[in-house]
Amino acid sequence: MSRHSHLLALLALPLLLAANTPQPLQLLDGESTFGWTVSGTASLASGKLVLGPGKAVAQHDIRLPKGEIVLVYSLPRGTATADQQPLKVGDQLTQSWAFAGGKLRLTTGEDSQLSIHSLTYTPIAGQSLFDGKSLAGWTVFPDRKSKFTVTPEGWLNVIDGPGDLQTVGQWDDFLFQTECISNGQWLNSGIFFRAIPGQYQQGYEAQIRNQWVGNDRSKPFDFGTGAIYRRQPARKVVSTDKEWFTLTIVADGNHIATWVNGIQVADFTDSRATAANARQGSKTTAGILSIQGHDPTTDLSFRNLRVVPLNEK
Repeated sequence: MSRHSHLLALLALPLLLAANTPQPLQLLDGESTFGWTVSGTASLASGKLVLGPGKAVAQHDIRLPKGEIVLVYSLPRGTATADQQPLKVGDQLTQSWAFAGGKLRLTTGEDSQLSIHSLTYTPIAGQSLFDGKSLAGWTVFPDRKSKFTVTPEGWLNVIDGPGDLQTVGQWDDFLFQTECISNGQWLNSGIFFRAIPGQYQQGYEAQIRNQWVGNDRSKPFDFGTGAIYRRQPARKVVSTDKEWFTLTIVADGNHIATWVNGIQVADFTDSRATAANARQGSKTTAGILSIQGHDPTTDLSFRNLRVVPLNEK
């Protein structure tokens, strides 16, 4: 390597490291208890979830793999726990810890009131699915129009369609995360998962389409980015065309959840009868991940693709 090339590589290293950093999820959005089951006295006030006064329990509805939790809270009196850890009495305290995985649980005791200002989860890095140099670990579905290439920036790009790029590996219960940019207006793509290897897009699909009705992002067009396509629309479209966004998918048995830019937008339980194909029923067994090339207008780029099995040790 020449001195010039070596210098360029060193300058690029911080950007590469930043791109390989897992992106955090907001487990509470300050607007609702979407994705949670809450019992006892609870309310939403000034962008905070308030548990109490008195005994209350809030449990996150879907399992998450190992990671880190950062909680900002106020506990004026009494007792409370987060992930079985006791919380201190005080105002706007920050507590962080290594999360062992599972369903996060918050509790308050008698004569207690806990205000959650923010609750952030960051997964472990897991397995990288794209090396930024080649399509190693992926297979292009044959005889289709899409072109899958690696850009000079080290991004995975898909143009034209239809088409499908499939992983070699398969996963059942997992957290998947990628960054994506739609290089045009209202372009359509998606991430298929638990799909059947060697068959064309036979799985669940997390939709990618940054379009909404009128000026209301809570009214997605064609299900919207983060939707479980044809099963549950996104509750709002968070992402915007021509801007990088992060898409996170968690699949846990027949329960599926998605986040866009750290905001949860889908929480779907597949109550259909069990089937070998997710298009025909509830599929909980392992399958491939794939990137969809939708149509001739397709032009999207992906980077920072990774997967973490829920049962990662």
